[in-house]
Amino acid sequence: MSSKLLAEFFGTFWLVLGGCGSAVLAAGVADVGIGWLGVSFAFGLTVLTMAYTVGHISGGHFNPAVSLGLMIGGRFPAKDLLPYWVAQVLGAIVAAVVLYLIVSGAPDFSGVGGFASNGYGEASPEGYSLTSALVIEIVLTAFFILIILGSTSEKAPPGFAPIAIGLALTLIHLISIPVTNTSVNPARSTGVALFAEGPALAQLWLFWVAPLIGGAIGAVIWKLMSPDD
Repeated sequence: MSSKLLAEFFGTFWLVLGGCGSAVLAAGVADVGIGWLGVSFAFGLTVLTMAYTVGHISGGHFNPAVSLGLMIGGRFPAKDLLPYWVAQVLGAIVAAVVLYLIVSGAPDFSGVGGFASNGYGEASPEGYSLTSALVIEIVLTAFFILIILGSTSEKAPPGFAPIAIGLALTLIHLISIPVTNTSVNPARSTGVALFAEGPALAQLWLFWVAPLIGGAIGAVIWKLMSPDD
């Protein structure tokens, strides 16, 4: 179990450092910034690379909603759910600490601002409402779990699951960055919310509730489509 928890810790650390780090450090650089497209690919690449690196150790969840979905889908033991959640959240928080130390070293540093946090209303990149945020996070997390369960099925072509999962997370970000700055991952949301300025902590509840509901829905849909899996 210790190896599994370390794998989840470092996998989630890499997801937050790579994904949120790209948003904070590289997205808005004048003339050469990577923008939302680059951030979307950064999140997908973090999952793809760590799924290949430690997926054989822990299953490569890096996300409490994924762990819940896999448990409901019959792929993950319930007794391991809370330890995985703790490892994932700690990995996200430590990544946020590292990112804060980097950001605070900028010559014109005056605060971290939104710090790649998730939000709705005034905290949404394009001002979308709480309802919009709730709906998109539930729907996209459900499809994310559906893709994970399908691509890792014994009946799926072997060896390609990390590619499908990484590209799915990229697509999810391409859709939803304007709405919520994309969570679909309570650990990712928690890590940066602890340092962000503004309402990120007050709104964090939604980015636990919606992804967990979405994860459960995705698992139920998969079981209905593939009851023998």
